[in-house]
Amino acid sequence: MKRNTAILIVIGTATALAAGLRAAHHEKQQYLEFRTYHLSSAAELPQVDAYLDEALLPALKRQGIDPVGVFTDQDPEGAPNVYLLIPLSSIDGFSVMQSKLDADAAYQSAAAEYFNAPKEEPRFSRIDSELLLSFQAFPRVRVPEQKKQGKQRLFELRSYESHSEKTGALKVEMFNSGEVPIFLDCGIQPVFMGRVLAGPKMPNLTYMTVYNDETHLKEAWSKFGPHPDWKKLSSIEKYKGSVSKIHKKLLAPRPYSGF
Repeated sequence: MKRNTAILIVIGTATALAAGLRAAHHEKQQYLEFRTYHLSSAAELPQVDAYLDEALLPALKRQGIDPVGVFTDQDPEGAPNVYLLIPLSSIDGFSVMQSKLDADAAYQSAAAEYFNAPKEEPRFSRIDSELLLSFQAFPRVRVPEQKKQGKQRLFELRSYESHSEKTGALKVEMFNSGEVPIFLDCGIQPVFMGRVLAGPKMPNLTYMTVYNDETHLKEAWSKFGPHPDWKKLSSIEKYKGSVSKIHKKLLAPRPYSGF
């Protein structure tokens, strides 16, 4: 009886995952900006935090851009970076975001101290930005259950470079044609997944996943390699060699992060 119950639970879970992914294919894809603030020292972090928490995020919310994720390196080597995940309903939202900030008096007032930092004491060294289009198989950002429940969480950010535009498109196709369900089946929960439309490492895709802790992360990924569906998918000839380099980072959320 217990064995039959377990089988029914597995079947029910698989059916629910399949239904969710079929529904996802009909959802509208989001545009995403993933922004990186490179800090010169850890001393700048409180000032950047204050700007984001008290000025930028409230202003973006007034534009209907919410939630916004804010993260830092879990174990920074030297000065930490600050990362923003900004989900957008359309490309128009990206194109007018800055002009709306420029016209937002409340934002300009709240950000005045940050903007008026002297040249000798900058708040960051540089800002990088990627513009992404989410995958059809995972078209909307997902707020982690750990966040909803007020629990700790660990994020992993991965970027997959490809050696040509063709192979980059094939890797995206690979995600859309079956890789995402394998992630879910292994307990690897995405936050976002997208193809980079503009950024410094093109052609590439970037995605973020969330875990309870590093033990949870290792357990989930240990199931991925031997998964029979992954072995089948990765053996398809046209997908072989579609990734030339992988970048990985472990990130922690800031206290005011929406993710």
